[in-house]
Amino acid sequence: MNVKITGRHMELSEALKSYIETGLRKVKAHFDRVIDVDVVLDVEKHRHTAEFNLYANGVRINCRETSPDMYASVDAALDKLERQTRKFKDRINQHKPRTAKETRILQHAVISLESGNGDGGREATGPDHRVIQREKMIPKPMTVDEAIMQLELVEEPFLVFTNADTFQLNVIYARGEMRYGLIEPES
Repeated sequence: MNVKITGRHMELSEALKSYIETGLRKVKAHFDRVIDVDVVLDVEKHRHTAEFNLYANGVRINCRETSPDMYASVDAALDKLERQTRKFKDRINQHKPRTAKETRILQHAVISLESGNGDGGREATGPDHRVIQREKMIPKPMTVDEAIMQLELVEEPFLVFTNADTFQLNVIYARGEMRYGLIEPES
């Protein structure tokens, strides 16, 4: 297990490091491969935040907790990480692995619109867009249920995946409490 602990606006004590590593041993028991854990501890005035990013068996699990005490934040985040890991393992045990997976490499670009001088007089070329971040990803083939599970685990607003039933690129996003939207190409 590779654990990287980072402290922002605080000094990390050896006691806190060993406390986190001891708490992560329960999580390690759920995975058969080597896992990487990035821990970020942050202090802002009276808010102590503990954030855990776990990478194991091809899945990323993220959790963050805030409280007035750092040890309480770490405990709450570890409990949340344990629950998410158990939930993930339970769902994985119910699914059978896919065969003949199709992989596609996608590029994801975030663009920003340069704000003008406010007069509204733009040239005929249109607005100036510029790419500020670029990511490459390989969307994993999975069913819609597996995509919902992965979306819940990573706590992101959306997830791009290859639908294992149709082998088409789909996007799933959260629409509120236990409600999801699915974007799929028109056939």
